[in-house]
Amino acid sequence: MKAAGRKSGPVVYLLIGLTGSGKTTYARLRLEPAGAVRLSVDERVHARHGRYGVDYPERDYFSLEAPVVAEVREELVERVVAGQDVVLDHGLWTRAARDEWKKLVEEAGGRWRLLYFPVPREELLRRLAERNEREDANALTVTPQALEDFYARFEPPHDEGEEIVEPGSF
Repeated sequence: MKAAGRKSGPVVYLLIGLTGSGKTTYARLRLEPAGAVRLSVDERVHARHGRYGVDYPERDYFSLEAPVVAEVREELVERVVAGQDVVLDHGLWTRAARDEWKKLVEEAGGRWRLLYFPVPREELLRRLAERNEREDANALTVTPQALEDFYARFEPPHDEGEEIVEPGSF
């Protein structure tokens, strides 16, 4: 069932986009002030393990991320059941992952909105170069080679009920 078909229940914003596409900024500027609770996988991994590619090898990210994703899933369900709007600040790079989260939201009694942040490659490279200078939880060090790998694994949404958030619109 698509979100548009659900009239009640809290909203869970599922953010789709590559690293540097603006998901966190949008969530902080638009969704959190409106009352949604943001659940960030990257921030939790950073709090526990430090910086990606700096404090631990890039190859370890997925094993460090897995228990955090499980924790975020559990908290998301608890918040939806309690009637709270939520933002899942996690890239959701594959259709299978998006379908899994949509089903979780619906089973918890919520309604989902897929917000997709398409950003041209050149702009992502520019943003990531700036971000690579920072050391906060949302400043994953991403090289141009890593970005190419990300593109190879990313499945842009198509006919999934996604809403486009244009670069520079927030």
